[in-house]
Amino acid sequence: MRELTIGKNDAGQRLDRFVAKNLPLLPPALLQKYIRLKRVKVNGKGSKRDARLQAGDVLQLYINDEFFDKPKEENLFLSIFQPRLNIVYEDGNLLLVDKRPGLVVHADETEKVNTLINHIQAYLYQKREWSPRDENAFAPALCNRIDRNTGGIVIAAKNAETLRVLNEKIRARELEKSYLCVTAGRPRPPEGKIEGFLSKDEAKKLVTFHRRPVPGGKSAATLYKTLESRGELSLVECRLLTGRTHQIRVSMAEIGCPLLGDGKYGNGAANRKYRETRQALYAYKLRFALPTDAGALNYLRGREFTVEDVPFREKYFSPGKQP
Repeated sequence: MRELTIGKNDAGQRLDRFVAKNLPLLPPALLQKYIRLKRVKVNGKGSKRDARLQAGDVLQLYINDEFFDKPKEENLFLSIFQPRLNIVYEDGNLLLVDKRPGLVVHADETEKVNTLINHIQAYLYQKREWSPRDENAFAPALCNRIDRNTGGIVIAAKNAETLRVLNEKIRARELEKSYLCVTAGRPRPPEGKIEGFLSKDEAKKLVTFHRRPVPGGKSAATLYKTLESRGELSLVECRLLTGRTHQIRVSMAEIGCPLLGDGKYGNGAANRKYRETRQALYAYKLRFALPTDAGALNYLRGREFTVEDVPFREKYFSPGKQP
């Protein structure tokens, strides 16, 4: 419990507005709930949210200490009252979350609060599985990332050991990630392997495909398989043998079958025709191959998780859909 004494410059303010200004991390809906539950008292008594404060009033705030901190990037999860997560799988060590297109995984120049990691941390905090004040350094963290406009499975570690093991296994390519995409064009041959070298222009955030080694280029290999074609569109499954930035998007464009909706590497005419503004790409399947010892995570060996609800598959390739 903390106490605040109202000075003459704060007199006349509504109770809820005064508390909101002093605790910016406290979600408005949670503040109203605390007032109703009388966890916010004025001079030792419960009060209405619109009560006007007087100089000398003493507020007793029965609110977790975390909410009294100043807003920083690492504690903005506290301002999320109702975490929104599509959970594919959860146990005591990790979460597999289906990230929907449009959501950023970490804070960037366009979004600080509504991020996937903030929703995950808010979820675990509200479940009382994690509290930042009980940890010296660890916070739940993501083991992989997905672009804002791409959807699919993201792995979150609930503890430091899980984070260490998964980071090691991802680097060793012991987790198999499969993607679904819709291409503008029919791949020829319908199944194959795309190999080359990718170089990145950091200023333009643009990746270029090369058939031969180039300075600064990184090798890239992608397996693809056409699952179905309807008209000019094809539903393709891709599996990454390497993990490079924009690898699937650039590789499919290289063979003349860019992803539908891809504004960087795609077919503008097809994107406009189908009114797609985000690349049709989804990390829909994850398999924990784990051929070598995974310590505390050995129980996941051989397990596979799949997202069934892939929006563009339903839109363009649902049973009975006309081409």
